[in-house]
Amino acid sequence: MRLRNIPGADEYLAKSAYMVQEPESVRGKWHNRFGKAVNGLELEIGCGKGRFITEKAGNDPDLGFVGIEQYSSVLYRRLKKLENEELPNLLFVRMNADRLAEVFGEGEADRLYLNFSDPWPKDRHAKRRLTSRVYLDIYNRILAPGGVIEFKTDNENLFDFTLGELEPAGWKALEVCRNLYADPEALKGNVQTEYEEKFTLLNCPIYKCVIGRA
Repeated sequence: MRLRNIPGADEYLAKSAYMVQEPESVRGKWHNRFGKAVNGLELEIGCGKGRFITEKAGNDPDLGFVGIEQYSSVLYRRLKKLENEELPNLLFVRMNADRLAEVFGEGEADRLYLNFSDPWPKDRHAKRRLTSRVYLDIYNRILAPGGVIEFKTDNENLFDFTLGELEPAGWKALEVCRNLYADPEALKGNVQTEYEEKFTLLNCPIYKCVIGRA
């Protein structure tokens, strides 16, 4: 659910060292945009409050991470928490996912994360789902050869929809798990999101799929 607007959030984001203000100007040069040298680039599309991408950046200091989110109020909450931390391999961009190919060059990203994306349950909104073939085509452009997408959701209908979109879009499922927390092998190295923690406490199954090119 979208957070209520926070007065002053846009102004705060404009001053944060973690925010990239004109991301189009960095296209094709992301590896050099961080405060340190990085050996790869990983993106979370729809990072929400940023817990996942922040923990990933802390766990893998040699990689560069970019959290992408469209709502200022959501990013504001994460950036406030980062005020007293230094993560030179972490950046954020405020934008819609349909602009990804304008901001990242061909083959520039190594891995994409889609965590608990909006399911857009009405059929007429299917193209807006971040795992629709419309978006899979965009990801195909910005992912490097051998790059993969990691997708997690609590929504079984969205999960099944995603699996059905892969082949027509030139992708395939490398791993499919319909109950992440009942599969110790699939759970290795898992980093929770805020939504994931909530749904797990409610004993809801978490669905996960690792996606690669066909």
